[in-house]
Amino acid sequence: MTDPIADYLTRLRNAIKARHRVVEIPSSKIKKEITRVLYEKGFIQSYKYDNTEGQGVIKIALKYNPVTKLASMIHLERVSKPGLRKYVKANELPRVLNGLGIAIISTSRGLITDKEARDLGVGGELLCYIY
Repeated sequence: MTDPIADYLTRLRNAIKARHRVVEIPSSKIKKEITRVLYEKGFIQSYKYDNTEGQGVIKIALKYNPVTKLASMIHLERVSKPGLRKYVKANELPRVLNGLGIAIISTSRGLITDKEARDLGVGGELLCYIY
C-alpha cells in the first residue's frame, strides 16, 4: 500500500455508502490521530483500538442522522498525496465549506484542524478535507 491515509479515507467512504454502523481499519499512529480529530469534531460516534493481534485495528462507529439517515461525513478528500505533497503556511490555511467542514493538517504540534492551526499560527502539510 503506497498511501495509508487514502486507504483510510476510502474505507470510511465505502462504509458510509454501504450504510455500515462499524468499520474496521488497520491501525497506525497517523490513523489513530485522524480518528481522534474526527471524534473530537463530532464526525464519528465512537472509536476503539484493538491491539490483540499484529499491528491492531481501529474500530470506528459511524454517525448517522436518525431522521434523514444521512451520514455526518458527506465528503472525504485526500489533498496531499505521496506524489505531490501540499504544504500551507499559517496565513494560507483554507476554509472548508466556509467553516462548516474541517481540513486536517499535520503540524509540528501534531495533527490538528485548520481552525486550531489558524489560532496557533502554524502551518504544515494539508492532509485532507472532510465535510
